Amino acid sequence: MRFMIIIKASQDSEAGVMPSQELLTAMGQYNEELVKAGILLAGEGLHPSSKGARVRFSGDKRTVTDGPFIETKELIAGFWLWQVKSKEEAIEWVKRCPNPMPDTEAEIEIRQVFEAEDFGAEFTPELREQEERVWEQAKKN
Repeated sequence: MRFMIIIKASQDSEAGVMPSQELLTAMGQYNEELVKAGILLAGEGLHPSSKGARVRFSGDKRTVTDGPFIETKELIAGFWLWQVKSKEEAIEWVKRCPNPMPDTEAEIEIRQVFEAEDFGAEFTPELREQEERVWEQAKKN
């Protein structure tokens, strides 16, 4: 099972405050543990929403809004993508994580990633083949 581990933003991360050397060291060690355990697939920190944009869809209309975005608790500061056996295993790994926002309360959300079999019969063999082609090409890029 794959899970996206979502690190919620804080006022500091949204203000562009960079992590301390101590936190970077602790996160680096934690990432090494994830790699040694064979579960880390990807992971990155994100720039503040002030450098981002949102695109709102309403029928055929598209509206672009530049950041920053007001509600910090709904924003993402970073993520990991993990391959684990269960949600419980993901929870246990998150509990071992250094506090990503050591000067304030922090929250990490755990969300399961859809797999092809989750879509049922609507995900036809042709659509599966198309998805495989797209991801193979993406890996080459």
